[in-house]
Amino acid sequence: MSPDRILDHLRRQPFRPIRIYMSDGSSYEVAHPELALVTRREVVIALPEAEGELADRSVFCDPLHVTRIEPIDGAKPKGKSRKRES
Repeated sequence: MSPDRILDHLRRQPFRPIRIYMSDGSSYEVAHPELALVTRREVVIALPEAEGELADRSVFCDPLHVTRIEPIDGAKPKGKSRKRES
């Protein structure tokens, strides 16, 4: 996915938490737009243990491997949806 499209999701007003899906099957929740940094070559996602805490780790992802972004606030996404087993 293009970095600009990823930024569009992070800049939506009002912001809605999102889940970013990767080509390897992993996914990451972004509860606040300040928890993600998007550059042309990388998406850095901070991963706090609990909401409101400082992040204790982060992941570095290539934007080309972002396959889709969905809201995680209970709203149904447009398009095909695939359930992920835990």
